Amino acid sequence: MFAYILRRILYIVPIALGVTLLVFALVHIAPGDPLNAVVGPDAPAEVVESLRRAYGFDRPLPVQYLIYLGNVLTGDLGQSVATGRPVVADLGRALGNTLILSVGAAIVGFTSGILLGALAGWHRGGLTDRLATLVTVIGVSVPHYWLGMVLVIVMAVELNLLPAMGMAPGGEGWGFTTTHLKHAVLPVITMSVIPMGIVARSVRATVAEVLQQEFVQALRAKGLGRGPVLRHVVRNVAPTIVSVLGLQFGYLLGGSILIETVFSWPGTGFLLNEAIFKRDIPLLQGTILMLGLFFVLLNLLVDIAQAALDPRMRRS
Repeated sequence: MFAYILRRILYIVPIALGVTLLVFALVHIAPGDPLNAVVGPDAPAEVVESLRRAYGFDRPLPVQYLIYLGNVLTGDLGQSVATGRPVVADLGRALGNTLILSVGAAIVGFTSGILLGALAGWHRGGLTDRLATLVTVIGVSVPHYWLGMVLVIVMAVELNLLPAMGMAPGGEGWGFTTTHLKHAVLPVITMSVIPMGIVARSVRATVAEVLQQEFVQALRAKGLGRGPVLRHVVRNVAPTIVSVLGLQFGYLLGGSILIETVFSWPGTGFLLNEAIFKRDIPLLQGTILMLGLFFVLLNLLVDIAQAALDPRMRRS
């Protein structure tokens, strides 16, 4: 097991370097000059040039990348062009806020998805399977930003039951109080719908496939009840489900830009949206890089968890 973990850790080193290269290249391929977007088109040329030298934009791209890579390795993601604040500070606060939504959406979406998928797979072809399939199809088909706006109109505007935007009144920080939890209800529900549908469909297919295998038929032929058979099914389903849950949690972190924009939730998605419109390259690079590296780390943890659940994975 230790050799497997060490091998997987070594694999992510070139992947992480590739992520830094892609982030650097993609941001610089985008049209427009970020400094002109900040200082305006009427700024004196000497001011723009001094800022260009200060941020290192006057150097060749390979040199800029090596400097950028060295700064990343030391934990320095630069300063925001728009605000002048360290990117790490802004990104740290935003990542914490996004984790609040992602963890909440994962709890709601994964729990409901596993239950729906397990019921559908266990009762394949029955009424329960049809109803669960209908719910999952709706879940993966409805655009989450549209659902968010509908929830705001119904729950916040028409019924006035829940707040429509923000983390707390007056822009306060997060705290586990009733007021803060009310602000998180709508975005959490909105974010949980798509992973609920995907997880349910994956669990349903996996459970149905395992139930058709010969060892399950043999267990039933021996007279074992539902409980022992279910335990064996869970052990065989778990590695696949862990992989799906890990990927979906990564998508929750990286795909929250529209949800956070709809609900004005100051997370990484909201920060990324501002960085795009302001052409704030250091902030844009730092946010994308952090999300990309987090996804790589999450895949590593999923591989380790799969290997712990299924020893056959360690041979790959």
